[in-house]
Amino acid sequence: MASISSSSAKKLIQIDVSADTVCPWCYVGKKNLDKAIASSGDKYTFEIKWHPYMLNPSAPKEGVIKKEFYVNKFGPRAVQMESRMTEIFKGLGMDYNTSGLKGNTLDSHRLIYFAGKQGFDKQHKLVEELCFGYFTQGKYIGDRGFLVETAKKVGVEGAAEFLEDPNNGLKEVNEELKKYSSHIGGVPHYVINGKYQLSGGQPPESFLRAFQTAAKD
Repeated sequence: MASISSSSAKKLIQIDVSADTVCPWCYVGKKNLDKAIASSGDKYTFEIKWHPYMLNPSAPKEGVIKKEFYVNKFGPRAVQMESRMTEIFKGLGMDYNTSGLKGNTLDSHRLIYFAGKQGFDKQHKLVEELCFGYFTQGKYIGDRGFLVETAKKVGVEGAAEFLEDPNNGLKEVNEELKKYSSHIGGVPHYVINGKYQLSGGQPPESFLRAFQTAAKD
């Protein structure tokens, strides 16, 4: 879906996405973006790049119980929020799973950066699999085994060795955080062709309108 076509007749739509891998709205937005791309009738050539955003940079690496985190942060609202997200995920054909741990997302962002070096197609697929595992299967985003297994699944080579050194990709992730995330108030955030901006879990129609506007330039 994020592939680049050789057809010169199609308008190139470049999408820069800022997201965090533990943000449910980021995953909802991705699914709707994918729907918009699929329904755009092969009119455009897409290039999608994922950039890091950290909702909680000081989150512990070892993780905390997800359900407890939400209750501690949101209090009684946590139950309503979970119920709403369950319905939204159900509408996308998925089960929203709040079991497992929530914690630091830095390693996942390092891996996403690394995948991007091997192709934006692979990067896009990696984000899908990481989010699917975290949000629907109770996988922990900070678990090295889960990260490496997911990378292998989408054809990213050398992930285990890359993640082994905590400095690999660190400089690049920090540079991207500064460049793409320091000026935005929340995620998901999309910039289309460097000009048109969308925020939040937008429906497919919003993306389609943005594609049409960008294609007129």
